[in-house]
Amino acid sequence: MVGTFSHEWDTPVFKGKTSFPTGLFINGQFVDGSDKTTIDVINPTNGSLITKVSEAMPKDVDIAVEAAQKTFDTTWGLNVSGLRRSELLNRLAVLMVKYKDELSAIEALDNGKTFNWAKNADVSIGIDVVKYYAGWADKIMGDTIETDERKLSYTRHEPIGVVAQILPWNFPLMLFCWKIGPALATGNTIVLKSSEFTPLTAIRMAEIIHEAGFPPGTVNIITGFGHITGEALSRHPNIEKIAFTGSTLVGRKIMEAAAQSNLKKVTLELGGKSPNIIFNDADLEKAVAWTSHGIFWNHGQACCAGSRIFVQSGIYDEFLKRFTAKAQSIKLGDPFASGIDQGPQVSQIQYDRIMDYIDSGRADGATVHTGGTRFGNEGYFINPTIFTDTKPDMKIVKEEIFGPVGVVIKFEDEADVLRQANDTMYGLAAAVFSQDINRALTTVHKLKAGTAWVNCVNQVHAQVPFGGYKQSGIGRELGKDGLASYINIKAVHVNLGHTM
Repeated sequence: MVGTFSHEWDTPVFKGKTSFPTGLFINGQFVDGSDKTTIDVINPTNGSLITKVSEAMPKDVDIAVEAAQKTFDTTWGLNVSGLRRSELLNRLAVLMVKYKDELSAIEALDNGKTFNWAKNADVSIGIDVVKYYAGWADKIMGDTIETDERKLSYTRHEPIGVVAQILPWNFPLMLFCWKIGPALATGNTIVLKSSEFTPLTAIRMAEIIHEAGFPPGTVNIITGFGHITGEALSRHPNIEKIAFTGSTLVGRKIMEAAAQSNLKKVTLELGGKSPNIIFNDADLEKAVAWTSHGIFWNHGQACCAGSRIFVQSGIYDEFLKRFTAKAQSIKLGDPFASGIDQGPQVSQIQYDRIMDYIDSGRADGATVHTGGTRFGNEGYFINPTIFTDTKPDMKIVKEEIFGPVGVVIKFEDEADVLRQANDTMYGLAAAVFSQDINRALTTVHKLKAGTAWVNCVNQVHAQVPFGGYKQSGIGRELGKDGLASYINIKAVHVNLGHTM
């Protein structure tokens, strides 16, 4: 029997109540998983049980794919106009605005980020993305191509069909919108797997999508473990494309499975170890504030986090002094309490992983300049942490920690910092701080990263593509470029009189 999540808040930053089913959402209905098993959803603030959600097994993937295919063939895909798709996406955005506080509260409870961050960043950006792709839905078109007068040649941009989308746990709702926006705008149907750690906003969005009027089976939402449900999606012969956001290790496995099944299209947004470069002439106050945001935003649980902080020698000591004070001023606590900057890490697993990295940094001889300890006596809180005295071959310098842990590294000149910054298997993002715009632009043009920020960091917009170089991923999300991976291009040749 499908369970129900119900919760009431009475906190300094939010008062409200929500209730919704917690089953799998397939073909417009909530259903139990085929094995009737469930997954516990844990509150990261105190380790208590929030609720249980239905677990999807491979058989459920088959059922969801079949529903998505039927809808694509009958009431979606090439059977509905771009204008209609635009109308439905705009309705969805309006409903998300209506339920904005509720969605923000669910996200904060489930993930541990503060209510205000969830509302003003995650949910707001998600709404912007849905609106943006609503604007594209009736503009998906090909070209007429001149060859000669005896022939008409043109291209059609057609939907791929059934696509699978696998979400991470760090930005559950925001990346939900990043995924569904371009897929629906281009006419595809979706089987989406939410993270087993943070499934609740995706499940609530199922109801909202249904309320917006999308045909049953257009968006199917399931929750399951990666090695079971994710594996089934990656290998399913009737899924034509898969989009994944998560670790590079899992991204490799998905790509391998996709190649071994039906050679499905793959887009991957993977890990990062992003450099944040601060030159002597930077505005020090702004550089400190942005750097703190760059590494401590979302508790460091961001693939684009500026975790390698390179500071030129002339300002190194003063920057470190100010940056330390900034880190120590961050207030940790209940995500629904007023004045809180940072909540808990998402899970016990993630907490343990981050603490293992901190221990490895100490063992390798790096200095814990501040932090490196647990905050409080319950939940998964870690104090903002800064390492100094590091070496390039240390794990904390080379590997993605995915927590509130940054390493501060001194550099001498542009050649020195470019060599160090590009010495990584990753290439997701980078930032440069300098009041000399020529220096800043020259530097970012030489950095091997899919996104480069100048005098800011961790800025994303619906209109601007996002994705990585090297082992940080394949393809792009957001912007016009985000449509490309959800389209098949068909070339049509029409003979107007040519004879053999």
